[in-house]
Parts: sequence; structure tokens; C-alpha cells
Amino acid sequence: MSVKIAVIGCGHWGKNHVRNFAELGALAAVVDPHAPTAEKFAQEYGVPALSFDEAIASAEIDGVVISAPAELHADLAIKAYDNGKHVFVEKPIALTMEDGERMKAAAEKAGKTLMVGHLLQYHPAFVALRNFVLDGGLGKLRYAYSHRCSLGKFRVEENALWSFAPHDVSMLLALFGGAPESVRGMGGAYITEGIEDECRLDMTFAGGGRAHVLATWLHPFKEHRLIVVGETGMAVFEDSAQGAEKLRLYRHTIDTSGREPVPSKAEWEPLVYGDDEPLQTECRHFLEACAGKHPPLTDADEALRVLDVLIKGKAA
Repeated sequence: MSVKIAVIGCGHWGKNHVRNFAELGALAAVVDPHAPTAEKFAQEYGVPALSFDEAIASAEIDGVVISAPAELHADLAIKAYDNGKHVFVEKPIALTMEDGERMKAAAEKAGKTLMVGHLLQYHPAFVALRNFVLDGGLGKLRYAYSHRCSLGKFRVEENALWSFAPHDVSMLLALFGGAPESVRGMGGAYITEGIEDECRLDMTFAGGGRAHVLATWLHPFKEHRLIVVGETGMAVFEDSAQGAEKLRLYRHTIDTSGREPVPSKAEWEPLVYGDDEPLQTECRHFLEACAGKHPPLTDADEALRVLDVLIKGKAA
């Protein structure tokens, strides 16, 4: 089956979907409320610029990729399902659990795919780390923390938690194997009143594991770092690093035979990972899910678990 896709929203991130689905031979149309933007990509990639209603009514289009503001996700997705389309929606799935559940129900009723853009689940370094952890490479997990920090882009419609942390929460839930038992969040608004520029999230999991997220766009430098600490080792996924340093394993040991624990440091060693572009892998995964080859990794249930954490972190 040759799946054909319309990309809804060709802006800051949507343009990357346009490029990748075109490279995969699946781009059938582009949609953007800003007509000059839609025409620009239509001419560049040789596809029509359509309205949203035209795209979901077209028999030549099998699915849509929604790269629009999160408050629009539910209505756009449900209209697409009502017209028999598969849907790939960017993170977060929605802003409320009610809207997310409505999207899941509409997908199930239509018998179509619902996939959410938790991109780092498709990053080859995280895939390698996830497999290593789930295979017991670090033993029982003790704690993990993720820093997603940079200077700007400052938002005025959502805080740093909702803008940045869905990726980190998605990764942490995958590593710990499910939803946390408790969530606590806090943050501070310094630039725009009511919009937190710096947010912290604490989670505890069954069995005593803990995880923390720091998300901020008010930071002196870019830092995208996930650290995982287990009983038999520690691992670092540093997306802002290059080459072998992006995914590192530390086999530090601790001698507890004496009165005081004594650490013995080890040199880091690389964990091997692939070099595929994460977004293209994610886009290909969606096409395969639409074709019935497998269910999506980041499906509605996974996205709702992430959304639940974000909501609880915001309310705390």
C-alpha cells in the first residue's frame, strides 16, 4: 500500500514534516492558513495547496499530519477521522484529558491510526538506550533526570513544561515501564507574566524509582541531557553532544563492605547506536502503521500517559 499524506501546518516544525514525507514519496498535499506559505511549499514539492476541508475530503489522501497549535488538535483530528483518514498529531496530543480521550475514541471508531509526535522515542541513541535498559543493562533503575534547556525561543501561549517536557516525560515513562505513582511540579515566570520560563517536574514510580525533569528556555546555553542511574551502571544520552559522546555508559562501582561506601570510578564507554534521522524514522513509522504493518509506538495510550503527567505537574 502506497500511503499518501497531507501535512496540516507548514510552519516552524511542520516544514520538516513536509520535507520528510516528500523524501519518503508520500506527500500528497500541503495545508496552511497562510496562503503564501502553502503556495511556497506546494511549488517546491510539486503538490497542491489545499484547504483542510479539501484535504480530508480527498479520496487520494490516506492520512494527515497535524502540526498546528495544540488547542486545535482534537477538532482537526476528529474531523479527519470522520472522513476516514489516519492521523499523526504533534505533541502534546491535546491540552485536556477529555480532548485526548475524544481523539482516541474517534480513531477507534474509524478504525484508523492515531500516532503522536514524541520524536525522541525514534532517536537512534534513545532507542539503543531504551533497549539496553529494558534488557537489564543497568540493573534495577534507581533514578533518572532530564535537562532540556536553552536560551529562547520564548513562548507566550504555553510554558516551558508544555513546550519542552513532553519529549522528556515520554522517554522517562518508557524507561520506567509505565506511568508514575506521583507527580509534583513547580516553576517560575520571569519574562512573561503567567508563563513559566523554568519548570521542574518530579515523579516517583512503583518500586521506588524516581525521575526529574528541568525544562527552561531561560538558560545560558543549550543542554539536552538524559541521565539514567541503575544498580549496575549509569548512562548518559546527551543529544547536544556529537558522535560517540552522545550515548555513554559508566560502569562505576561502589564498595559497601566498609563503614563508609567508597566509589570506584570507571572511564566511560560508548553504547553503539544508528545514524538514522529521527524525524524520518518517525514519519516512516507512521506510514507503516497506516499500512497495517504494526501499531504506532507512540499511540494514544502512551500520549495520554504523558498528558496526564503534564496536567498533574501543572496543577501541583
